[in-house]
Amino acid sequence: MKLLYTSFYLTALLVLTTAGCRKYLDIVPDNVATIDNAFKMRADAEKYLFTCYNNLPQFGNEGADPAFLTGDEFATVYPVLGNINGSLYRIARGEQNIVSPIANYWDGKYFQALRECNIFLENIDKVRDLTDFEKKRWVAEVKFLKAYYHYTLVRMYGPIPIIKNNLPISASAEQVKVKRQHVDSVFNYTVSLIDEAAADLPVILPNEFSELGRVTKPIALAIKAEILTTAASPLYNGNQNYANFRNKDNEPLFSSTASPEKWERAAQACREAITACEANGHRLYEFVPRSVTTKVSDSTQRLMSIRAAVTDKWNVELIWGASNSTGGGSRGFQSLSQARLSPFTGTIPNESIGSMLAPPLHIAEMFYSSNGVPIEEDKTYPYGTRFTALRKALKSERYYVKEGYTTVQLNFDREPRFYADLGFDGGIWFGQGKNDDDHTWVLEGKLGQTGGRQGASLYSVTGYWPKKLANYNNTINDPAQQYNVEGYPFPIMRLADLYLLYAETLNESKGPSAEVYGWIDKVRARAGLKGVAESWTKYSNKPSKFSSKDGLREIIQRERLIELVFEGKRFWDLRRWRVAENYLQRSVNGWDIAQREAVNYYRVKPIYMSSFSLKDYFWPISENSLIVNPNLVQNPGW
Repeated sequence: MKLLYTSFYLTALLVLTTAGCRKYLDIVPDNVATIDNAFKMRADAEKYLFTCYNNLPQFGNEGADPAFLTGDEFATVYPVLGNINGSLYRIARGEQNIVSPIANYWDGKYFQALRECNIFLENIDKVRDLTDFEKKRWVAEVKFLKAYYHYTLVRMYGPIPIIKNNLPISASAEQVKVKRQHVDSVFNYTVSLIDEAAADLPVILPNEFSELGRVTKPIALAIKAEILTTAASPLYNGNQNYANFRNKDNEPLFSSTASPEKWERAAQACREAITACEANGHRLYEFVPRSVTTKVSDSTQRLMSIRAAVTDKWNVELIWGASNSTGGGSRGFQSLSQARLSPFTGTIPNESIGSMLAPPLHIAEMFYSSNGVPIEEDKTYPYGTRFTALRKALKSERYYVKEGYTTVQLNFDREPRFYADLGFDGGIWFGQGKNDDDHTWVLEGKLGQTGGRQGASLYSVTGYWPKKLANYNNTINDPAQQYNVEGYPFPIMRLADLYLLYAETLNESKGPSAEVYGWIDKVRARAGLKGVAESWTKYSNKPSKFSSKDGLREIIQRERLIELVFEGKRFWDLRRWRVAENYLQRSVNGWDIAQREAVNYYRVKPIYMSSFSLKDYFWPISENSLIVNPNLVQNPGW
């Protein structure tokens, strides 16, 4: 007898709407292979394995990744035109709803992915020509993927049903009316799956050429560390806002008392992951020019060590990359991040450079001063005139800003990550076919200049560009009028991220210490900054900030927001720290880009008011899903 497995929400819908008539449910649709056929031979089973990978999140995809346009790292032209998929941008503007939720993955692919993972695990023993070694590895991969899909859902929705096994068509109506489960149960189940998987995953890929992107033991341990850190964070750990959030049978879905042991467990997982990753050869990336004849200053080499840590594909810092998201194509995140650069004599076709992802002013303000502390704390930084004071760049600043070019104070005296990650009017843009310090592009962003406002939508609405996401190996061919993109896997986890997770968990579990500072300082050193203790003591108007748990927490959080900007981390971090309402409910501002002269261009201009309230910490479940399954409860506030 053939069994048609289906996800719980679809099963519920069919059961509740067919009045017990099930005959057609026992039929496999035409041109769809039966489960038995899919697991007869190794080649077919391998295809099903890749199907389990196929539903991984589309990291860096502006139309599919909630962490991209739904947060506050990017503004864009609105109403969004056809050049970019702007549906998620509507959430940032307060347009989420319960009738037809935006980015509705509750009724979408992640529960489908769990169904496919369960089908694989339930049938892999049927394959006739599969070695025990391969079977163990494949099972481990799918267990990890099953864990990751649960994790993805719990980040979006909070308490979810745990999908341990698929339900057969013979399941009763009551069986398919699943309930949401306590977030601790979901996290614990997810971690238990990863523990099972890690035992049988390879430490390194047997065949890197054909297997890049597949899961290894270091990847599993690093993601376990992230999951446990998330579970220990204030959104999930003792959140009083959800003390009364319960199922209909009155079972609580959150613990209202925080557990310090969760931070200890997360710290241990971070330490184990770091040990495994470093033993596997992972280290912080350092830029080496491809050509020995390339003339690169120490300043530029430092900037490129920051920038290319993301864009140099499959580099030593990358622990896990999204091979399904490389930013290629005319509407990929690389095109959308790329500014038009001067000098350029041709006209790059509109479909080649989107130039539409625009970091707002608050992202530019977020980066440290050149002294490695927040500009609002730096005793020497002219914070009060950051938006108004204009001056010309000096020769000593030529690797950051074009010598003699007039720009605003906000763009001067900043840390290297500011210049590595952001493009701005007057800024140097290394790469894109000009790979030495004697021949570099300059971004000229005012109206009428090469990088300024053009057409209906192909421009930055703020006057900043996410240079970090545009591979420096991409080329602008003049006068061929082409923009050629070299794709790279969007980073899901890199070593700097893991170091900062470890620093965070150590501070939360034990408080400030030299050990905590050391992990932060590793990341800061690559960025050319002095250590935390020295920088705050010498330059901050809060010189003892690093010595208290609360103060060091602020420092670590700021460090993560800077180091991992544009990588999809900020969106989730602000939520798990339970501080999102402090960042996402405010005016989103840029420069007055419709101006030709610096004195007018550098005026703060509101773009839109971002919207966030307590209910937005989690996605709503659609009204229809609640009708289909009366055992489900809606998320608070919706």
